[in-house]
Formats: sequence, structure tokens, C-alpha cells
Amino acid sequence: MVNRSDVHYFGAGPAPLPTPVLEQAAQVLLNYKDKGIGLCEISHRSPEANEILTDAKQSLTTLLDIPDDYEILFLQSGGSGEFSATVYNLVSIWVEKKRAKIAQEVGDDQAEVLKRLRKVVDEELKLDYLVTGSWSLKASQEAARLVGSKYVNVAVDARKANGGKFGVIPPEDQWRLTPRTSGSGPALAYFCDNETVDGVEFPSFPHSLDGDDAPLVCGDMSSNFISRKVDVRKYAIIFGGAQKNIGNTGIAIVIIRKSLLPPHSTPASPDLLRELGLPVGPIVLDYPTIAKNNSLYNTLPIFDVWVAGQVMAGLVHAYGTKRIGGQEEISNEKAQLIYDVLDKYSQIYRVVPDKSVRSRMNICFRVHGGDADKEKAFLVGAEKKGLLGLKGHRSVGGIRASNYNAVSVEGAKKLVAYLEEYAQS
Repeated sequence: MVNRSDVHYFGAGPAPLPTPVLEQAAQVLLNYKDKGIGLCEISHRSPEANEILTDAKQSLTTLLDIPDDYEILFLQSGGSGEFSATVYNLVSIWVEKKRAKIAQEVGDDQAEVLKRLRKVVDEELKLDYLVTGSWSLKASQEAARLVGSKYVNVAVDARKANGGKFGVIPPEDQWRLTPRTSGSGPALAYFCDNETVDGVEFPSFPHSLDGDDAPLVCGDMSSNFISRKVDVRKYAIIFGGAQKNIGNTGIAIVIIRKSLLPPHSTPASPDLLRELGLPVGPIVLDYPTIAKNNSLYNTLPIFDVWVAGQVMAGLVHAYGTKRIGGQEEISNEKAQLIYDVLDKYSQIYRVVPDKSVRSRMNICFRVHGGDADKEKAFLVGAEKKGLLGLKGHRSVGGIRASNYNAVSVEGAKKLVAYLEEYAQS
């Protein structure tokens, strides 16, 4: 029998969870707080469920130092659902702002308001996307599917600077962002902080987007959520799935600036959006509805929120005043150990992304130049050592070591030892 302690799992997601959290989860599934029923059986509208939500929000707020003017939402959409949600919500806000401005100018002539608004939408509506890997590409494609490609501005496509493949982030002076002028600009600007498939991570916040008037969306932060410090104030929306660094599969977490919610911002009416040929989003992706109902508009999988809350509370307890900075130190240490040995044996291993944008979370490399048989043998040898989940994403192949928070320093060192042994053999 293989014990949990015998293996180290480097899969990209669903990802490993802290063993103490899983042990406690096994207990609460059977009997939560001595109620005689399990956590999956309690009502999502019960006091216990609300307490779980409150505690999870507080732990995340503490870790990332989230300001009071931000709201935390839990949804069942996953990161892919949030590709759509950000478009639905931010385009609707943009349209309503334009409508209100035109109405101030022309008064109650609704026909004239609609006529001018159609022209503004046709000429000015833009959504900026920085495409630096597979997930930001999917986000831009979903935006184009929903509103039409004419409204989507791919401000950078990193493949054009790297022979048709992802692996670099072009210099910011090469980005083609929609012009920001007084009273005008894109409905949103979007980038993916860490590309899970391609092993590309922004080393720091993009200067071109600092202080941007356009709502800035950090999309699908799933794979580097709570792994390093984040200045939440720079973003309008941050979202990510829980199933990599925070919890198990089942929920997405959204951090949204309250100025994008009523009463500060009003979305356009569904009738107006239909008149303009723009999509009306499903109610379960409507941020105002989710916020108004404390993430409980529909049945939230409260067990998944509990798991995420326990993981985050564990980090709060472990790092104290360092907050997420403590985890960042560990994440950097593990990544450095692995990259150092890959670089040491560069004749055997080739790290896929450029050194300037190497992900700390998803370490993508090829063995013997991508020789299929040798990479297969490498994976077989790793499994014999109890090093699992190292196969690269099906779309790109190769090897990928996902260095998430639950991967221990010991696990990283065991991978390094195997990399050394394989290279020397």
C-alpha cells in the first residue's frame, strides 16, 4: 500500500492540499460541529454556512491585505466562467455610463439617446487583452465570442515575438493598448498573471496598466493565488479557481472593487443591451446579484468554501505578521532550487519560457530536446521515486512541475535529487 507520505504530487490541478486540512475534512464530512450531520448536508443558508463564508473572507482579507472598499465573492463558475462574467458585467457598466452621459446632453429624447449610443458602441467599445499564454488566449476568444471580435483588442500576442509559441512577454512599449483619453477608454483591460500551461508569469505589475482608468482585470490568477504579495488596490477585479493553491475543485473566488457594484455603478438594463445587440449575462454570473446575496443567490458548495477557508487560515496562522509574504519566500525558495538544477544540466533540460518570465508556480521544461521516448522514460523514473503529476499539459507536452503551496520544500528537494540523478545517468 502506498501512503500519502510516500509521494509528492506536482500536478497542475486539481492540486495537492495540506494533509491536516484533508484529515479534518474527513471528520467534518461525517459530523460537523457535533451536529450529527456532515458539512455537505447542512443548508447553505444556515448560520454555520454564513460563519464559514465570513471566516474564509477574513482569512483572504488578512493574507492579501484587501482594503475595505473591495468585496469577496464565491461562485461556482471556475476561472473559465469568469472569462464570461467579467465581460458581461464590465461591458454592461461601460454601456450604462455612456448612456447616462448622452442622456444628460439630449434630455428625454429616448430615440436620440439610443441612436447616439449605437454610434458610440460601434465606434468606441473595446476590450483590451494581453495574450501571453493559453489561458489569456481563451479569455480573449471568449470575449470575442460574446461581443464580437471587432470589439476585442488583442494589445499583445506573445506568440508573434517567439516564433509562434508562448514563452515571452514582449516589452511594454510594443503593446497596442486602446488609447485612454478623457472620458473614454476600453470597457476593461485584461491580463493573466500566471499562465499554468506555458509556465509564464509576470515578474511584476505591468507599468503600462498602473493607474489605468480602464477597469483592470487580473484574470485567472488560479495558479498563483496566495503565493506572493499582490497590491489589490491596482485592480478592479481579481479572480481565480480554488483548485490549485487554495482548495478543491468547485468554486471560483472574485475580489472586486465595490465601486463596480450598486449603488456606485449601475449596469445597463437587459432590454438596452438587447437593443444594442450585446449579450445579457446569466444571473448566476451577475456580480451585483451575487454580492447582494452574500454569494448565496444559488446553492453554494459550502464544503468547498470551508476547505479554502481552512487552507487560508492555516497560512494566516503559519506566517503571522508576514502574511502572504511568508508563503512568497517559500515559493521562491522551491522554484529557485528546481530552476538551478535545470540550468545546471542545460544539455539535458531546456526550460521552455524565457528566463525573464519563468513562472514560480508552473515549471515547464523539456528533456533531451523534447524526445518523446526519453521524456516518457523520465516520467516513469519519476513515478518510481514517488514524484507524480509531472506530465506537461496535453496541448504542449513536455514536463511540468507545478510548485503550488502544498508542495513542501522536502518535495521540491526530492525532485531536485531526481533531476540530478537522471542528468548524471
